Amino acid sequence: MDADGEPFLLAELTGAEDKPGTRISHILVVDDDEPLRRSLPHLLAAPGRRFDLAGSLAEAVESLPRRHYDLILLDHRLPDGSGLSVLDWLAENQRDDAVVMLSGEDGIDVAIGALRRGADDFLRKPYHLAQIQHTVDKALHKAGLERTNRRIGLRLKESERLYRYLVESSPDIVFMLDPQGRFRYVNPRVQSLLGYERRQLLGRAIAEIADADDRARLQELYCNPEQPSREALRLELKLQRNPAGPAGKADVLTFSLNTEPVLGRDARDGRRRLIGTYGVARDISDRKRAEEMIVYQAYHDQLTRLPNRLLFHDRLELALAQAQRRGCSLAVLFIDLDRFKLVNDTYGHGEGDHLLRGVASRLRQSLRKGDTLARVGGDEFLALLPDLSSPNDAEGIALKILQTLHEPFQLKHGDFRVTVSVGIAVYPKDGEVADLLIQHADIAMYQVKRSGKNGHCFFGPELNANYRQRVCLENDLRQALEHDEFRLCFQPQIDTRQRRVVGTEALLRWHHPDHGLLNPNQFVSVAEEIGLIGGISSWVLDRACAQLARWRRLGHRDVRMSVNLSPRDFEHGDIVGEVSRRLANYRLPAPALEVEITEHLMMCEGHSGAQKIAQLRDLGVGVAIDDFGTGYSALGYLQRFPISSLKIDRCFVSEMKHGGNPIVSAITGIARGFGLGIVAEGVETTDQLDQLAALGCDAMQGFYFSPPASAEVVEGLFREVPPGWFTGQRVQ
Repeated sequence: MDADGEPFLLAELTGAEDKPGTRISHILVVDDDEPLRRSLPHLLAAPGRRFDLAGSLAEAVESLPRRHYDLILLDHRLPDGSGLSVLDWLAENQRDDAVVMLSGEDGIDVAIGALRRGADDFLRKPYHLAQIQHTVDKALHKAGLERTNRRIGLRLKESERLYRYLVESSPDIVFMLDPQGRFRYVNPRVQSLLGYERRQLLGRAIAEIADADDRARLQELYCNPEQPSREALRLELKLQRNPAGPAGKADVLTFSLNTEPVLGRDARDGRRRLIGTYGVARDISDRKRAEEMIVYQAYHDQLTRLPNRLLFHDRLELALAQAQRRGCSLAVLFIDLDRFKLVNDTYGHGEGDHLLRGVASRLRQSLRKGDTLARVGGDEFLALLPDLSSPNDAEGIALKILQTLHEPFQLKHGDFRVTVSVGIAVYPKDGEVADLLIQHADIAMYQVKRSGKNGHCFFGPELNANYRQRVCLENDLRQALEHDEFRLCFQPQIDTRQRRVVGTEALLRWHHPDHGLLNPNQFVSVAEEIGLIGGISSWVLDRACAQLARWRRLGHRDVRMSVNLSPRDFEHGDIVGEVSRRLANYRLPAPALEVEITEHLMMCEGHSGAQKIAQLRDLGVGVAIDDFGTGYSALGYLQRFPISSLKIDRCFVSEMKHGGNPIVSAITGIARGFGLGIVAEGVETTDQLDQLAALGCDAMQGFYFSPPASAEVVEGLFREVPPGWFTGQRVQ
């Protein structure tokens, strides 16, 4: 309101004038919230829009007689009454102003009451700016359409020729029904949409061409002369296409139907009576299909067309409710592909997608008709098995899944065999809510992963305890670097011919605040899975180089330092740059450092791994294969990778008896054949030392010489080697 209490317009606030030819849309904002009332004209401003403002019911009713409004934004709760009173006033005065009711109340009764009284739309506070802009645009658009229809109606009365042109050229089906719901007129559009010629429909009831689900409703609304509809109606319905028409098939289209009763005066008594129904049917089939597609995409995985996690969760909730009522059980299977990353990394994501579609197809074939299969992650699937007579049924399906995937899949580069790890959780034993069953099936699946993959496992309480311990370990591990909880110890490597220490292996330990000193096999695999191994390896490399630099400053310049690296260090990050920077920072000669890798790296990394190893060797850094012989031992990789030495695993050394171990003999022969250095791990007895020396393995490490020890203890061994190392007499 202005100073005189009169409504003011947005144009008066902004000083803007409407462009010539722009139609003015008058909007009345009725709200007792003054900041909101004043901000809405700015937020909804558009060319041709003018706003009046009212802060109470009285102000609104005072404004209405002065002007017809294209749209009224009406607050439900006003200081002096309810916004419903404005709707009542409009009805009493036969006004057709469009109304959007705004309310902060949660109950649905307010919305129902407003819509019944003639409101065009309802919006609950608080609302987003985009919501109210869309609602206003839609209401004004609707009002514009209604104005157009009214204008057309006036013109039709003025000119029959214009009427026929507009109606028969309409993109919608325009029709007239008699009081019995039979077609009296229909425009030519019906032929292109439904395949009927107009003469085929004249005299037929509209209910006859409706879909079976809509016939009873149309019969009641339009084909009942005893109780004819005298109200304007708006509804959606499906109409059948003519099977003998141009389309040649009997399918259905969805229409938005708007009808109005046509009233006339009875010549006998002068009373107004229903003489027919005028209607417009707009084809909205494309829109409905688009809406169905949006809904489908929201609940399905686009690659495999399987249900996604959201739809699976809904179906699981429903199945749980049914199982609870019937007193039966169900199972959730968590299915994870083994080694899927290898496919993406080796053959590309296109081949990976092709494989996933093939796996999804076979998994569907393994399940029963009423089961649900969903894809919930990159290579993760969930299966819902309702109505189980016993847990053995779930195990049978898991075994069927494993068997179904036994045959290889055809990829562009050849066959690929897929294995999966399947975790099983059973209701009600393993949980009574959806999220808990999925979590427990996931835990059981990871137990299969840890046990060697390609199998199945039922969830058990002990797995949950292990899972919680694992989570705690992960959380503690994330803080270990920050809290400086890692330690390095060193195990000397002895040259038995020269009778001296020629190197040390840096061994990582975690001084856990609760569990004490932990070996790498207790936490390194976890660090690799959660992506922390890169930081830990960087820390180990830095501390090992720093210690080697200190020893060299003390005069021990012939000692070499060995550091273990994870395959993940070669997958992610610049390991060559890391090593190069450490050598430069601590002024170390490259041959003084040796990195130890696993055979698994050679198999998984391919050309990338070979390239990085070659770069390390070009720097002069030694590269050793740790635990050689326990993995793939593919000798072709020894030619491809520029390896400098092999390390014989302790398990082979421990099995050496008086007759020797043929594997150790083979490894030493391989090393000599390829011109590689060799180090034996786990030497604990004089007999092992003698046999290894006889085979030409001069470099050894193990408890026979020294357990992993602190830098100070190992430094003492540089100065003076215990004589018992070489006489067969242990020095205690």
